[in-house]
Amino acid sequence: MTTTEEHRTEEHPREQRKSKISRVVVRFAGDSGDGMQLTGDRFTASSALFGNDLSTFPDFPAEIRAPSGTLAGVSAFQVQIADLDVTTPGDVPNVLVAMNPAALKANVGVLEKGATLVVNADAFDERSLAKAGYGSNPLSDGSLAAFTVYEVPMTSITQEVCKDAGVKPRDAERSKNFFALGLVSWLYTRPVEPTIDWIEKRFADKPLVLEANARAFRAGYHFGETAELFEASYEVGPAQFPPGEYTQISGNQALAWGLIAASKLSGLPLFLGSYPITPASDILHELSRRKEFGVRTFQAEDEIAGIGSAIGAAFGGSLGVTTTSGPGVDLKSEAIGLAVNLELPLVVVDVQRGGPSTGLPTKAEQADLLHAMYGRHGEAPVPIVAARTPSHCFDAAIEAVRIAVKYRTPVLLLSDGYLANGAEPWRLPDVDLLEPIDPAFATAPNHVDADGTPVFWPYLRDPETLARPWAPPGIPGLEHRVGGLEKADGSGSVSYDPANHERMVRLRAAKIDGIARDIPPVEVDDEAGDAELLVLGWGSTYGAIVAAVRRARARGHRVAHAHLVHLHPFPENLGEVLARYRRVLVPEMNLGQLSRLVRAEYLVDARSLSKVQGVPFRAREIEAAIDAELGGPA
Repeated sequence: MTTTEEHRTEEHPREQRKSKISRVVVRFAGDSGDGMQLTGDRFTASSALFGNDLSTFPDFPAEIRAPSGTLAGVSAFQVQIADLDVTTPGDVPNVLVAMNPAALKANVGVLEKGATLVVNADAFDERSLAKAGYGSNPLSDGSLAAFTVYEVPMTSITQEVCKDAGVKPRDAERSKNFFALGLVSWLYTRPVEPTIDWIEKRFADKPLVLEANARAFRAGYHFGETAELFEASYEVGPAQFPPGEYTQISGNQALAWGLIAASKLSGLPLFLGSYPITPASDILHELSRRKEFGVRTFQAEDEIAGIGSAIGAAFGGSLGVTTTSGPGVDLKSEAIGLAVNLELPLVVVDVQRGGPSTGLPTKAEQADLLHAMYGRHGEAPVPIVAARTPSHCFDAAIEAVRIAVKYRTPVLLLSDGYLANGAEPWRLPDVDLLEPIDPAFATAPNHVDADGTPVFWPYLRDPETLARPWAPPGIPGLEHRVGGLEKADGSGSVSYDPANHERMVRLRAAKIDGIARDIPPVEVDDEAGDAELLVLGWGSTYGAIVAAVRRARARGHRVAHAHLVHLHPFPENLGEVLARYRRVLVPEMNLGQLSRLVRAEYLVDARSLSKVQGVPFRAREIEAAIDAELGGPA
């Protein structure tokens, strides 16, 4: 951290420096019961109100109830705040707040020399050290000599300040995360009032908890002010954003809001049939709270019932949606095939996580792409849309609905745990500028029978889109039946004719292929137009790729970046784009699924950069791969 400005504080008698810095990466870590996600979220919220650009990475333990004080139970929250544009939560923390020995041990390995450590010294007792696997106390054995370490008795101070409020010591201890929040808020000049206001509203019905948390927060803040421990406090100024109204938003929240917006744009009532599964459950939670928008949610007894109810809602003329993660897509696959055969609009949201099987429920992965492409029996192609940032989940949801409704098809919308739980500032869109989505319901018979009688044929296709008409039940003259058996082209009667089956298979495939004419061409970020290497990405690798490409260019490398939102069908110009570059690098949190698809489709030598560790790429990892592709550092 470089000091660019110093001044004497008026509130404090001793001379104290305040340094302006452009950015900082802070990581809060503690036991899963220490409230680290809440602490990080509140620090992020106050930073957003201060006007910083930011990006977050909540890192949940994989076990729901791991033994306290163990490495398996460590929960962490990392955030980068800056006065300039940032696209990632940071490669490595500048500051690690460790609430116990396990949190220190689980995270110290990612720190670089000179990083700041703020530790809860009260937690480093013999029993806690043993549970974390320490043979000696790292606070005194010299193993942390490379870092700037601040030992703060957070637990005991919190208990002391809560004593005269009638809070029992055990209950007061639970508020130590607010002490840590107060201390870091002082250290980085965060506003106090938003956090105090939030505490008062959040715990209004629990006066003792409110008092304990508020006292702990103020105690942490004042400890920073009064303890002659820190050399300086720091200020990260507001970022310059385009004009508009902003809010902090997570990926799951943005996706839920995008579905609501699509419901309003299409005039279709939104129905969500879902079974709770990490990390998709928050979409169900958010939509269940939005009944004022006509949203109906159904928490089904299993994944199959969830998608079955959504298909039924679509048949009835609603916007049918089901949300899940990878294991749920496995179970929904037969029903997705049914929706393909029925040719009804349906949005299947897959918030990907580490697999296979139960795998890593709280960790992120991008390993469902090939499943989305091919994970059904028979020829059952579906469009695939992938969100790239937490806020982009809003736009991706609207796009998935647009395609589903216009082309009468299920659409797979891919997010992942990193996007779902991460947050960033989002400029609220002008809803008047959002394009309407026309469901174009059938209103009258569309065919004349041999005897001259007007009838409704449910599989008489639109000549441009090849979509069949959508006729909800109850419209006189449009009575029809649908089901999983193959239908005759046009009339929709059950047909076992071999030639008809091939025709229907080819028509369904041609309908999906034709969507390529209706999606934007892939955009390429190639500053000078002479790049040697194209970095091609999809999904949540976006932020790390952008940061890596910026760094590589700053060092003289000629590198371009393209990011895919539409993964099936691909944009029409993708082949031409790939052919312009001598080298293509594809970073993915899988073993090379997109690279395999583009190699097969376009016969290009796409090189895969894989990471399947349950955590997202760091920008430096992609930067190093760029260096390797282009023959070393520029």
